Amino acid sequence: MPDLRRLSDRMEIADLITSYTRAVDTGEWDRLDAVFTADAWIDYTASGGIRGGFPEVKAWLAEVLPRFVRRQHLIGQLEVVLDGDAATVTAYFTNPMVSVSDGAERLFACGGLYHHRLVRTGAGWRSRRLVQEIVWTR
Repeated sequence: MPDLRRLSDRMEIADLITSYTRAVDTGEWDRLDAVFTADAWIDYTASGGIRGGFPEVKAWLAEVLPRFVRRQHLIGQLEVVLDGDAATVTAYFTNPMVSVSDGAERLFACGGLYHHRLVRTGAGWRSRRLVQEIVWTR
């Protein structure tokens, strides 16, 4: 039988991934402060974005993503590998987003994997590194 700490860690990590997608989808950028460490490194270059430190990437997200009037992450399976106070997580995602141009809605969608390296902090699990991998776009 799995121990309670392991089950609790997996639940907290799943909640962290959900918090990440909710922050991005709702545009509540300050919610990302409870997802990433202050020194986190994030790479969105697979989808044409930037890579850099958390403060820089957070500002970029706040500038670029509002171009999409609606965003919705769908998170599928999570592979969580725990190693004491560290974890690696691969989260499958589908991400449809809607923009409006000349009154017409345009749908952009992509799917792929989020590769996180997490650490346990005094405030709970946080992502220290995120690399986005794109598998498909439409």
